[in-house]
Amino acid sequence: MELKLFDSERKVMQVLWEADAPLTAKEIAARLGGTVGWNKNTTYTVIKKCVEKGAIERREPNFQCYPLICREEAQTAAAEELVEKVFDGSASLLFASLLNGKKLSREEIQRLRKLVDELE
Repeated sequence: MELKLFDSERKVMQVLWEADAPLTAKEIAARLGGTVGWNKNTTYTVIKKCVEKGAIERREPNFQCYPLICREEAQTAAAEELVEKVFDGSASLLFASLLNGKKLSREEIQRLRKLVDELE
């Protein structure tokens, strides 16, 4: 599923992913009110946008919110968008940019090599 989540929508999804269970819109609003300072109306508007995009399913009673996408799907979609938008579709340019001037541990280098080997 190709899905573009804006930062505000990602905040709502983060609350659901961290809960690892459905939450009511009221519970999401309370959590985001405490961490981000949003009021209930703002949270409900963002939840509605997530429902329209197919990222959240709304069920009754009590406006229960169920995530329809997992964190990994959202991360992959965001990374693909970044590669396309900023690096002209080149994952290797993104990779080089991320590692430019960084000192990697031996374990990190081994993990990266393994990932590259798995792609071949």
